[in-house]
Amino acid sequence: MTRTLEPGGLVKLAAPLPRQLAAIMRPELPSLAKEIIEEIKRAIPEYGRPIQGPYVQALQIGVERALTHFVDQIADPSAPRERHEDTYRRLGRFEAQEGRTLDNLQAAFRIGAQVAWRRVMRVGPQRNLSSAVMAQLADALFAYIDELASLALKGYLDALPAEELEEHRRRLLHLLLRRPPASRRAVEELAELAEWDVPEEVTLVAVPPGSRVVRTALDQDVLADFAGPEPHLLVPGRMTADRQRMLAEALPEGRAVAGVSVPLTGTADSLRWARQALGLVDSGILDDGPVTRCEDHLITLWLLNDPALIDQIARRNLAGMAALNPGQRHRLLETLRTWLTTRGTAAEIAEELHVHPQTVRYRMRKLEGTLGERLTDPDSRFAIEVVLRAMWLGRRAGADPGPGAPEGPDGPDGAAGTAGTMAVRHPADRTAPPRHEHGGSPGVRGAPAAPRTMTALDLGTGGGPGTETGMRTR
Repeated sequence: MTRTLEPGGLVKLAAPLPRQLAAIMRPELPSLAKEIIEEIKRAIPEYGRPIQGPYVQALQIGVERALTHFVDQIADPSAPRERHEDTYRRLGRFEAQEGRTLDNLQAAFRIGAQVAWRRVMRVGPQRNLSSAVMAQLADALFAYIDELASLALKGYLDALPAEELEEHRRRLLHLLLRRPPASRRAVEELAELAEWDVPEEVTLVAVPPGSRVVRTALDQDVLADFAGPEPHLLVPGRMTADRQRMLAEALPEGRAVAGVSVPLTGTADSLRWARQALGLVDSGILDDGPVTRCEDHLITLWLLNDPALIDQIARRNLAGMAALNPGQRHRLLETLRTWLTTRGTAAEIAEELHVHPQTVRYRMRKLEGTLGERLTDPDSRFAIEVVLRAMWLGRRAGADPGPGAPEGPDGPDGAAGTAGTMAVRHPADRTAPPRHEHGGSPGVRGAPAAPRTMTALDLGTGGGPGTETGMRTR
């Protein structure tokens, strides 16, 4: 049988196939496609990946369209070919963009032809096809495979220049992340090869490993590396609302953490902060969402950058708390954090903590007796506030509370302490009614009277003038 390959990869047979073959073959297509796919997946490991993978998606589309188009051409040789040609050029481009050769795709074509011919050999005799028609069908089938391979090769070759450009962009991204920073001249030279305009500011974005990425949703000026264990992107300029929408579309099933917008020399820092914030999102300290911005959480990133150092600061500034039982320690630190962050009166702090003002005054006297001059020294007071804030953030994720954390109940009022944490509870977590650590409540006979003078601070007792020692509040 004579056949030729026309320009554009189209097969022209010396004699057309009988059109009634299409009616015989079409019912076989669904099961034949499944058989071909399973055989290819067994023979080629890359095509044996999970069904959601791009390799398998490309395989399914390619096999189904190839079989359908082959039968359509038998039924009507003048049927449109444009979509068919584009499908196999795209398969070739896909292989080039993934950095692979055409070996796997060509092997898949051969396997598909072999499985299809086995089916023809089984069905042909059942339908009383003559040997001449069988031979003609075989010739058409293998010519068709040649056509598919030719189209894929064309797409592969067309994609090579674009792939070379992508390689320049990957190298540029790595250069920008170098420490110490690369010279401006080196960046500009590689940026020219990458066809990338050098911006004054950039924002690095950290992405969880294994995230599904829709590359076509990324803006053309975004540099990306999804091949390594820690995927990341570089977005020129600031993280605007449009850029955030772009990231959400490019990562439809995942999330992204945007670092701080920095000059080019700070690229590595922006990515480091983004990766740190991604870890805090994973641990539950930062809220999850499509795009988390480091610029919204700078203090948290600073406080939790070095947990071991925070622990050392805690040991030095809260050492006096170690002698207290766990329940006392938790309640006193809770009160201290609230006072440090609000600078409120006894009544205001009591409302925040859901306790009685008298309880607040009692606790503050206890704190002054325990911590002494650290409460009046500005440096020590700042260090204590930093430690308590870090502890509270750690508690949001159920983090280890660190040394000296309470392990059970007991306290001067018999109320239960918060087990396993020294961190202060968020106000939204508190629903308990006011507590009174003096053994009574206001207006109840036997309750201790409110002190007229407080040695550490005047929290507004309403009894008499307070004595100020550097910690007076309104």
